[in-house]
Amino acid sequence: MPAPPQPARPTLRRPEDSAGSSEALRVGIAVAAVTLVAVVGPPLGLSPGVIALAAGGALLALSVDAARFGGRGGHLLAEALPGGRARLRRIAIHEAGHVLVAQEEAMAVRQVLVGSLACLRQGLAASGSTELDPPAHAKLPAEELRRWSRVLQAGMAAETLIYGSSRGGADDRALLGRLWGLSGFDVATAQREQRRARREVDQLLLARRDLLEQQAEQLLDAAPRLFAPAGQPPAPVPLAAAPSQP
Repeated sequence: MPAPPQPARPTLRRPEDSAGSSEALRVGIAVAAVTLVAVVGPPLGLSPGVIALAAGGALLALSVDAARFGGRGGHLLAEALPGGRARLRRIAIHEAGHVLVAQEEAMAVRQVLVGSLACLRQGLAASGSTELDPPAHAKLPAEELRRWSRVLQAGMAAETLIYGSSRGGADDRALLGRLWGLSGFDVATAQREQRRARREVDQLLLARRDLLEQQAEQLLDAAPRLFAPAGQPPAPVPLAAAPSQP
């Protein structure tokens, strides 16, 4: 009898927008810009050659972005420009929340990525990612689901603690919903347990805010950025150890 399939290793991604809608927006902006130049260019003295060159440049930039950076060139540039570290810090806070609570729940963290460049190097269209060992079975008991509920909501809780709101976490919520659904629990029970888990995570992160920010700084220092000086690849990030329980 063949062995049952094992669940895939969970990767907690932090996409900041839908790839499809983002690509459509970029194309729409490029078309609008070319149309505007074509209309107002001749009265301003722009030759048809200049207009054609501008149109070709815009389309070339979109093509390079799609082929080389998976349509995330704007994110890469924003993270590399002045102010990009603040953008990356928010991502690091999100991922550090996952890491800290995963440690509390004795879940192994396999990989943590901060920033679009780090994710693209691993083939992920995201701005941040935390990879954990998968659960032993697709159908989980209630207590195991509560553990996953705390870990999966920790990124959103960490962002809310530091910034007052959460921008990431759509994939986390979707994965959490699938775990509860596959385990056979009704929606009302799943939502009640998730709210309970979120309150527990909020309390934990509030009590360990200093450790959360320390972990985020370690992740931030290791995050690659475009145009950063070339050098040795960063060493594996040492995960800050949670204080032992009395």
